[in-house]
Amino acid sequence: LILQGLSMDASKKVDLKIIIIGALGVGKTSLLHQYVHKTFYEDYRTTLGASILTKVLAVDNTPLKLQIWDTGGQERFRSMVSTFYKGSDGCMLAFDVTDRESFESLDNWRDDFLEKVIPREQDFPMVVLGNKIDICDRQVPKEIASAWCKEKDIPYFEVSAKNNINVAEAFETLAKQALTTYKGIFESYLTDSIKLTPNDKPKKSCC
Repeated sequence: LILQGLSMDASKKVDLKIIIIGALGVGKTSLLHQYVHKTFYEDYRTTLGASILTKVLAVDNTPLKLQIWDTGGQERFRSMVSTFYKGSDGCMLAFDVTDRESFESLDNWRDDFLEKVIPREQDFPMVVLGNKIDICDRQVPKEIASAWCKEKDIPYFEVSAKNNINVAEAFETLAKQALTTYKGIFESYLTDSIKLTPNDKPKKSCC
């Protein structure tokens, strides 16, 4: 009864931190602006450090406030970007289907993230986005990207920030994963906090 009384209220807004990472120039900022503002952001200035946008939505009748962190992909800023990983509830790995190197660097981005987000399991909420499918000059076949994701049990989305293809679906899939994990951690915390055992009873005084 006590546990039910303290269980998570589905109508209460949940704040989740989502971070989008990947190599320089894969379109992380464009993806984020397309999702949040429904506009194609064609300003090619490099993101230095991180910028944050928020999006409010409902998943499984639970209101969510996503705080989405857009990070720079330049290698020289990698150590600075990794300081933004802390407290993340979900991670979006992005690459450019017209840039094979950006795909090949996913392993490093993923490993770096999982190494620094402690304590976390390997099944951390994560999705992979193959961006720029609107461009003909493709270098990464869908089958190869799908196989990489399947091996690691990560959902894969072929997306276009420019044409708004699968962008919302990718973000909402990650939000759903993150919420499920958040609820699991919350309930586990409550269970560990409220264990009423016979040992908890006050001992009788001998006097």
